[in-house]
Amino acid sequence: MKFIIRTLAAAAALWVAVQVVPGIEVNTSSGGASYWGVLLLVALIFGLVNAIVKPIVKALGCAIIVLTLGLFLLVINAAMLLLTSWISGQLDIPFHVADFYPAAFWGAIIISVVSWLLGLILPDGD
Repeated sequence: MKFIIRTLAAAAALWVAVQVVPGIEVNTSSGGASYWGVLLLVALIFGLVNAIVKPIVKALGCAIIVLTLGLFLLVINAAMLLLTSWISGQLDIPFHVADFYPAAFWGAIIISVVSWLLGLILPDGD
């Protein structure tokens, strides 16, 4: 149940980013079941990327993260969003992030903030 709630929260955060940030797009008719299905698939991919790749990148970039007082984490989050867009393209999922800055950078910030806010509101089962 916790996994489903987190995936739905990530899909909602992605939806906010698609609505707010130019350059992040879901290329299907908005509002339909296929639109939300795409968002759920992208949320699953984003969750897998953050669970598998992000810890490795953070470990390798630990010194840079410390030197920049954590600001390099913004770059890592944007890179994870771009990687999610690339994987989606390889799987023919109609989700696209145009470029690193401003689309992926601001999209990652918005997704992080919305996910954090939803995490405060939604129960996590602990």
